[in-house]
Amino acid sequence: MKVVTTAQMVALEQAAVTHGVSLDTLMENAGLAVAQATREVLGSVAGTRVLILVGPGNNGADGLVVARHLQRWGAEVTAYIVTYRPDPDPKMDLAQAYRISVIHSSQDPDLATLDRLLGQSSIVIDAVLGTGRARPLQDTVKDIMLRVNSHRARSQRGGIIALDLPTGVNSDTGQVDPAAIRADLTLALGFPKVGLLAFPAAEHVGQLRTLPIGLPSGMSEMEETDLELLTPGWVGRHLPGRPLNSHKGTFGHLLVVAGSRNYVGAAYLASQAAVRTGAGLVTLAAPRSVSDIVASKLTEVIHLPLPEDEEGRIHSEAAQVIRDSLGRYNALAVGSGLGLSEGTVAFLEDLLLREPAPHLPAVVDADGLNNLSRLPEWWHRMAASLVLTPHPGEMATLTGVSTAEVQRDRVVAARRWASRWNVAVTLKGAFTAIAHPGGQVRLSPFANPGLASGGTGDVLTGVIGGLLAQGLSLFQAACCGVYLHGAAAETVGKNMGDAGTIASDLLPQLPPAIRALRIAG
Repeated sequence: MKVVTTAQMVALEQAAVTHGVSLDTLMENAGLAVAQATREVLGSVAGTRVLILVGPGNNGADGLVVARHLQRWGAEVTAYIVTYRPDPDPKMDLAQAYRISVIHSSQDPDLATLDRLLGQSSIVIDAVLGTGRARPLQDTVKDIMLRVNSHRARSQRGGIIALDLPTGVNSDTGQVDPAAIRADLTLALGFPKVGLLAFPAAEHVGQLRTLPIGLPSGMSEMEETDLELLTPGWVGRHLPGRPLNSHKGTFGHLLVVAGSRNYVGAAYLASQAAVRTGAGLVTLAAPRSVSDIVASKLTEVIHLPLPEDEEGRIHSEAAQVIRDSLGRYNALAVGSGLGLSEGTVAFLEDLLLREPAPHLPAVVDADGLNNLSRLPEWWHRMAASLVLTPHPGEMATLTGVSTAEVQRDRVVAARRWASRWNVAVTLKGAFTAIAHPGGQVRLSPFANPGLASGGTGDVLTGVIGGLLAQGLSLFQAACCGVYLHGAAAETVGKNMGDAGTIASDLLPQLPPAIRALRIAG
């Protein structure tokens, strides 16, 4: 699903006009779609009271279309005009023809009528300010938004639906006004706006749904949009197939290079995640003492013990041990729990940057990235085809910029460095951004605090590595792996909550998540 800026959405709407779909038709389609979604939320609208907050522009006009349909279906609708409306106002005229109650804020100076309506209504629809307004909320608009948020905080009745985006949210940057509406459900029109998938805006969005508004398919302006949101259908269609006449060799052989004395669990999590993702064979190359510890727990994994240094990290000479056996593998997963030392830096340089090239796709994570950052201009010497999976701190270490700068615009950061390094970059965090070196970026729809615990990144490394071993491209494996990892975490969160879950809770949820995604695809 495309994700757009305000300017891109305007261009798409104008392009629709050239294809014979008028702006008024798009508005009518949008209003009907929002009304239908509201009916789904309420179960039935007949006899319910609905309050629609109406602003001065197109967002308000969309709200008046919603009001008309809900009134027609039997709801008792009040349109509360937050600020002025244009004159003439065809959408207002139609709403009043349906005998919708209209109240202007100028007639309610102490907002007592608004308070009464908020207390009586089953649902409140925010149709005040849309994508065209980014300046601070002021005066009456600000007072009304604060009043609505206060009502939401103390009320057990109903909820707030934002039409396209919550009032006070910047649709491009994700910045929010202090008085911005906190919605329970945001119904994005046509396509989600990029600011809705960034913080702090995401804390105001609630559940995000996207509604079609009748934009013609196949428009060149649509194809030029290079930011997309991952969907279950897309992921399900791109997961590796499982033919009936297959054998373990059909699904590839992944080599996981991971672990050290201090991070034994990382080796387990990455290896077991690859097994649970469907890799036919998984070999763990770890320091000998780590192999001895995890061997009894990783019963389905082949073990390649490596020489280690005095601190229990992989010895620099271990790279040649791996290189001697590279011909039997289809992909590499490198970095989980390696530790950081002069020896591990030399090991990684020898493994990934020395000629002859490994000629295997590789996912590099965690300490693999920290070691890589110690090698000047490593991207010019790169032998393997890589997907890097940094969290913001690791991205800052790799790039030399601050974590705050990375987080300021995650899409831009992922795209910029993927292009410069000629690798696929998976910038982890809420709404993980996956960037192709050619400029395309896909966003995960998941923002799950349950993933904020040690080891979940090692699971993601194993998932992506397992998909690489099964033949997916770097970008496809990263996209599918991020979504699969997030979907498993959503299931864990629903079953256990978002506090106290641990990385290994994700592992048994990977096969059911794969099954569900195949059905969706």
